[in-house]
Amino acid sequence: MSPEPFDLNLRHLRALPAIMRHGSINAAAEEVSLSQPALTQGLAKLERQLGTTLFVRRFDGMAATDAGRTVARRVRSALAHLRTASRPMTGDGARGFARPDHLMTATQLRAFLGLANVGSFLGAAQATGISQPAIHRAVRDLEQLSATPLLERRGRGVALTAAGRRLARGARLAETEIAAAIAEAAPTGTMTGRLAVGAMPLCRARLLPMAIARFAEEAPDVRVEVLEGSWRELIEPLRDGRIDLTIGALRDPTPADLDQLPLFDDHLVVIARAGHPLSREPAPDARGLASFPWIVARSGTPLRRHWHRLFDGGTLPRAPIECGSVMTIRGILCESDFLTLLSPDQVALEVEGGVLAAIGGPVPASRRTIGVTTRRDSRPTLLQARFVQLLRDVAESLQDSGNPIAGQPI
Repeated sequence: MSPEPFDLNLRHLRALPAIMRHGSINAAAEEVSLSQPALTQGLAKLERQLGTTLFVRRFDGMAATDAGRTVARRVRSALAHLRTASRPMTGDGARGFARPDHLMTATQLRAFLGLANVGSFLGAAQATGISQPAIHRAVRDLEQLSATPLLERRGRGVALTAAGRRLARGARLAETEIAAAIAEAAPTGTMTGRLAVGAMPLCRARLLPMAIARFAEEAPDVRVEVLEGSWRELIEPLRDGRIDLTIGALRDPTPADLDQLPLFDDHLVVIARAGHPLSREPAPDARGLASFPWIVARSGTPLRRHWHRLFDGGTLPRAPIECGSVMTIRGILCESDFLTLLSPDQVALEVEGGVLAAIGGPVPASRRTIGVTTRRDSRPTLLQARFVQLLRDVAESLQDSGNPIAGQPI
């Protein structure tokens, strides 16, 4: 069974890049302030935990294996996240250590993240298996290292300060990199670990389920977690490292800290029940559309703005229902003459089954590019890269089959 990221000793992990640079256990031990026997034992333990050899001993020193180079690269990224997260907590006249990230332990970070995730010491103890006194001590030690408060009391719970939020994000990203190192140290060709996917509404009906089904067949040992939400709800978990990638409508322009990979173009359509009075008209005009009640998205959303543009600044129709749940919208449409704006993908099964119908063609100027969003500073793991390729394959296959949900491929 693979270890959890913070089961590994951070000081031993810090030594891996140093061993690569120096080609020597002695020089690396001196750099990370460990004795040579302690580092030798620590390296042996890391290799046992990872189930692979990281370095081979030669007459001219230590040489990294392929797994060793991969793990060392991930460790450098993890340490860089911790360094960046702790840097704002120090400054001129600060009482903390010059490099608090060098002194943080995996146990401290695991305890702190447990607290950051649930907002209470009791909840953190239950989630992590670490006692409440130990969590208190870990947070206190981290605050002493940085000379900066990480928590503030709020009623019966606690909340992170700005410095606490920075450290939590850095610790999560470091944890993500170490998890990637563990997965990539596995034997060549195997895919293990966890894949966390943020799913926006426009990918949930066909694209994402088909890609996950194919992925689960190829990589049965990978745990896939799907977190549903809007772009606003998913973007911070992506930046925090709690999810690996998001799938849905892309943003223009691309945020500076993110990368976006287009998959296909999607257009909105007017959706109603099968047999709706407007279903017999090939292209109903704004007046005809305004003669029926509407279900609309919440104010301020792109979907709501498209609805306003549909009536070109004229009198808006009656819209007594504001709803963001496609499941609820589908149910209402089936039982009434309401209209709504949706992507064909979101109701493809109902349209194919003859329950719902598209009214007219694609709504003009409603094109949205659907794709994958990742952190710009991230390097995809084998399993992440494979999953993205499957998403591209599924989008292409849907288009080739003439399925309207795929829109136009990029």
